[in-house]
Amino acid sequence: MRPDTTQGQQTVADVGEFGLIRRVTDGRAQPAPTLLGPGDDAAVVAAADGRVVASTDVLVDGVHFRLDWSTPDQVGRKAVAANLADIAAMGAVPTGLLVALVCPASTPVEVIDQLSTGMWAEAARARVGIVGGDMASADTMVISITALGDLQGRKPVTRGGALPGDLVAVAGRLGWSAAGLAVLGRGFRSPVSVVGAHRAPEPTYAAGPQAADAGATAMIDVSDGLLADLAHIGVASNVAIDVRTDLIEVHQRLIDVASALGADPRHWVLTGGEDHALAATFPDPGAVPEGWRVVGTVARGNGVTVDGAPYEGTAGWQHWR
Repeated sequence: MRPDTTQGQQTVADVGEFGLIRRVTDGRAQPAPTLLGPGDDAAVVAAADGRVVASTDVLVDGVHFRLDWSTPDQVGRKAVAANLADIAAMGAVPTGLLVALVCPASTPVEVIDQLSTGMWAEAARARVGIVGGDMASADTMVISITALGDLQGRKPVTRGGALPGDLVAVAGRLGWSAAGLAVLGRGFRSPVSVVGAHRAPEPTYAAGPQAADAGATAMIDVSDGLLADLAHIGVASNVAIDVRTDLIEVHQRLIDVASALGADPRHWVLTGGEDHALAATFPDPGAVPEGWRVVGTVARGNGVTVDGAPYEGTAGWQHWR
């Protein structure tokens, strides 16, 4: 979806690349890890741990967001949240963001201003700065963000450490973004709580380092759906994972929305992505931190099951399928 140009409204072509960069970066405060911010050939970010955690995501207009469904501010928040959740899933604390933006020359400058405002607001929620990036012209808006993080002495929590006997636990919301997408897809704009969850997720960034400190054996950002992402842990760890529906809370708001749409709220919770909750495995109940909810178990074997049986239906989002 291309942003429409209002007659007489200033566009990015009017402002130019460097003018647009100044609009995005001028007057923005940088946190302590930023030693050298935007304005040079590259930024300099402190890496006190001696290791840098890095992750990149791409958001494409019409695939990951729609500007007729979300405001530019919400798209900016969503883009940053998706990347910072990956840093948290490694047990790290975010230290910097690099943003690359391509968009049509006819894009109103106001769209970019709001997009930038959303990005900076979500970055501030994680106490991190936007330290650099790039801009270019294209027929479709594309946002690419690289997030950097610091392990602060921790061992990175990968997908490959889960062991038979571990418990599976989740921090953050599940199914809310999927419910919001279903509502928007039916042409509605409410209830605001679920629609807002799709437009701008709110990951629990601190839960990642918290889980690492508590001894999590494996961890992942739930971006494509709980079952799909737990399958990544299962493959990397060479284990089987069983999710128990009696342990999964389905919020009453999701039940109400599903009833109105003729949908199954459990399907949203099990397979819906883009809430960016964190899923991790822990060696025993005492290791599961406060705020995390046990939803399943790890055993020998392979594959992900629900209540001991294969899940019938799509387990989550996959590109090109």
